[in-house]
Amino acid sequence: MMDNISTRSRQGLAYGIAAYGLWGLVPLYFKTVEHVSPLEVLAHRAVWSCLVLMTMVILDGQWNQLCLVLRNRQALVMLTMSALLIAVNWLVVIYAVTTGQVLQASLGYYLAPLVNAPLGILILGERLGRWQTAGIFLAAAGIAIPMLSCGTFPWIALVLAVSFSLYGLLRKTIPVGGLVGLTFETILLMPGAVLFLFLAGRISPVADRSTFGLLAISGLVTSVPLLLFAGAARRLRLSTLGFVQYLSPSASFLLAVFAFGEPVGLTQLATFACIWAAVAVYATDSIRVVVRTRPTRTAQTHPNLRLP
Repeated sequence: MMDNISTRSRQGLAYGIAAYGLWGLVPLYFKTVEHVSPLEVLAHRAVWSCLVLMTMVILDGQWNQLCLVLRNRQALVMLTMSALLIAVNWLVVIYAVTTGQVLQASLGYYLAPLVNAPLGILILGERLGRWQTAGIFLAAAGIAIPMLSCGTFPWIALVLAVSFSLYGLLRKTIPVGGLVGLTFETILLMPGAVLFLFLAGRISPVADRSTFGLLAISGLVTSVPLLLFAGAARRLRLSTLGFVQYLSPSASFLLAVFAFGEPVGLTQLATFACIWAAVAVYATDSIRVVVRTRPTRTAQTHPNLRLP
């Protein structure tokens, strides 16, 4: 019995590292299509992701669940809102990469789990412990540093963090599985994406086949990490997956500095130092609570574990 648990944990860890590692390396893909407008890349991502995800739903035998969503008016409204939020999130990520601001994007995904906390207080009436509150104040200090020292507003990081957290909050309240929900969201985005691509093609068609091929694989770029994440969530404990999720922004941070050559001054270092300290404080206290309460729910239901 213990051997089986150990094997599942090792498999889950491998899936989790692969999923969040791939999400962290996504900027490498978007760099290959930086000559295409962010809106056009977003439209292609919506269309090709929809096709790939629908195939996955059919192969996984969840087509009936997808059809049931059509009969639930409340789920339709909420999924429409979450689809708009994930579209904003995807668009800002693409914009950040193509304009050389991957550091801000990685900062946004470090912030996302911390933004969940005030949202939980304001909307769900949750309460924070002392150390979790300290983590939130450290994160706020990190955001304030560039505003006070340079007069710059880190809007990319904040839009990514807030849109991602609101998306997670909505998805937490919708009684729809992760794969089915994301598939339905891309179905909702597809008509607008197809119309945009038709109009864009009439005005400025894609220049070459290689660019079209790169845009077409955006569906796999979206779907493969999702499959790996699902495998990890079924096999790993909540606290373990909670740590693995920070691999994604860490990989993006390293890419920004060492692959893309984005400058890192004292202001950026001070900002990230505050955010890293906030993440460490918040995560440590969260794990302490998890160990003390011994939850039985799976990692997939945790509000801080959301898909980029």
